[in-house]
Amino acid sequence: MTQQIKSFVDSECGAVTVDWVVLTAALVGLGLAVMAVVSGGVEDLSGNISTTLTQTDPLRDPFNNDLQRDAD
Repeated sequence: MTQQIKSFVDSECGAVTVDWVVLTAALVGLGLAVMAVVSGGVEDLSGNISTTLTQTDPLRDPFNNDLQRDAD
């Protein structure tokens, strides 16, 4: 029994797979962290765009910069 355990511990057949699993998990974690940091700014920006588009009258001058000056 101890010989089988030593053989299992010394075996490197799945070592590459384990490395890839760890690297993939690290990349997924990094992606989630970046998404958590960036999502707040993207949400604010999309809200500003939505407000500006809602206030724009396309029958009037759609390129009127009065709304932009008010936002600044």
